[in-house]
Amino acid sequence: MHWIYLAVAILFETIGTTALKASDGMTRALPAAVVVLAYALSFWLLALVLRVIPVGVAYAIWSGLGICLIAGIGYIVFGQRLDLPALIGLGMIIAGIVVINIFSTSVGH
Repeated sequence: MHWIYLAVAILFETIGTTALKASDGMTRALPAAVVVLAYALSFWLLALVLRVIPVGVAYAIWSGLGICLIAGIGYIVFGQRLDLPALIGLGMIIAGIVVINIFSTSVGH
């Protein structure tokens, strides 16, 4: 169940960060409200995950996948370009998450 909580926490973090961009510096009420609610839910779920998964591992997965998802959303929704070094870096983040999940004994599978 903790993996589902982590996945949903990442989803809410991604929604919150997307809304943060849309809030125009927290000057637009609806996106700003989405930011607060989405981040609150994300952190609450992350806190539940930390009961089972070590904080360093959980945070690496939460933030790493969030970074990659936001980069993709920035590209698709906001027209932000990603150059080759950015794509390589994002690939390395994903590779790191895969290595943690496949080889680490710190992760409760």
